Amino acid sequence: MYHKFCRLCHSIVIAILVLSIVGCAAPVAAPSAAPAAEAPAPIAAGLEVCQGQNLVLASMTDQYVAAFRALIPQFEEASGARLTLDELGYVDLYQKLIADFVGQTANYDLMTVDIVWSGEFGQNQYTLPLDDFMARDEAELQLDDILPVAWTLGEWQGAHVAYPLAGYANVLNYRKDVLEEAGIEPPATQEELLAAAQALTDPDAGFYGMALLGAKGPAVAQDYMVWVQQHGGRILDDEGKPALNTPENAEILKFFGELFNYAPPGSADYWWDQRETAFRSGNVAMMEGWSIARAGYENPEISSVVGKVDIAVAPVKAGLEPKFGFGGWGIGINADSTPQEQECAWQFIKWLTSPEIQKEWLRNDGAPIRRSTMTDPEIVAQYPWMPVLLESFEKGDGDYRPRIPQYSIIQDALGTHVNAFIVGQVTAEEALDAAQKQVEDNWQ
Repeated sequence: MYHKFCRLCHSIVIAILVLSIVGCAAPVAAPSAAPAAEAPAPIAAGLEVCQGQNLVLASMTDQYVAAFRALIPQFEEASGARLTLDELGYVDLYQKLIADFVGQTANYDLMTVDIVWSGEFGQNQYTLPLDDFMARDEAELQLDDILPVAWTLGEWQGAHVAYPLAGYANVLNYRKDVLEEAGIEPPATQEELLAAAQALTDPDAGFYGMALLGAKGPAVAQDYMVWVQQHGGRILDDEGKPALNTPENAEILKFFGELFNYAPPGSADYWWDQRETAFRSGNVAMMEGWSIARAGYENPEISSVVGKVDIAVAPVKAGLEPKFGFGGWGIGINADSTPQEQECAWQFIKWLTSPEIQKEWLRNDGAPIRRSTMTDPEIVAQYPWMPVLLESFEKGDGDYRPRIPQYSIIQDALGTHVNAFIVGQVTAEEALDAAQKQVEDNWQ
């Protein structure tokens, strides 16, 4: 019995030893591997020159800034560049750009360029002429697709100191429900516009016929120049000299001032955003303004007139051949940026203004420059007012505000003295005489 017991014990001990050895030899589960880092997106063909570049873009805070916000990340992913957006108001943008150019600090590599700045920027060589880039890459650019008037957004004496970015048509926005109820057709002439503004104004109900720009400075100066163009007046004479105080322009100023009788209280202080707010609030029947704002009237987050607005080409004085105010923005490259930054900046311009990207530009509150975009069936279905804009572009006048180096002198003078007339401090003749003298005293 002893031997059996010992053999049994021996067997148990051996089994235990075997199990222990097997247990020790069993593989230990390996720790979970760290997730592999996501591979960077491949650089798009042609954008390799941008990899590692850091650019800064100064942009006006017009509606198209939303398109920059949406599309810049796409460009960064495609190019490997970093593009910082500095959003600035109109006066701030101009002042910061001039300081950057004069100081040659190159804080900004790219900048939005108002159509009226192209002469000043070109003459002073602030922005890089783009013609060599355009000639080199002509096969890619589809230049014939860009509407002819759009080239005024950055052309100066045959050179392109900015590239077309956002074309604006000056159009008549109107409350179709209000006009229909009153039995008034959308005005086709300036005379009809004044009559409609008068008929539709009801101060007791807090409703007004017309929204206008009256604020001292660029706002009232630019709005008055719209009316000069629509009445067949001129800012410069045949020799290119200022001709502000003509009898014809004085009559146009009186007409412009008459419209303020049918505008909301406080209109003499309206800038662009305040004029837009007045129209979107639902208390104004009509407003001439830039087409960039049109899509916003259908946005219920900012507009009380969704579905109630239509547009027409801007009315001109009876008997005039229709020409329509054209404006907007180009995009330029700082002449003081490094060659590498300039090359990458050009690649961004080329990418942004390509037919492929332009549809997304429009869908994010950008403004058109290409015929193919404005006639694209999907775009027209989404923005049914596009044919009106195309008509305005095809008969557009990009020079009604003179695109000359002295433009800011004219704007400063009109911005001061037209406002003085609007608020009743001087007569129309006195206002334009004072503006003429101010311009002549500062003309270079």
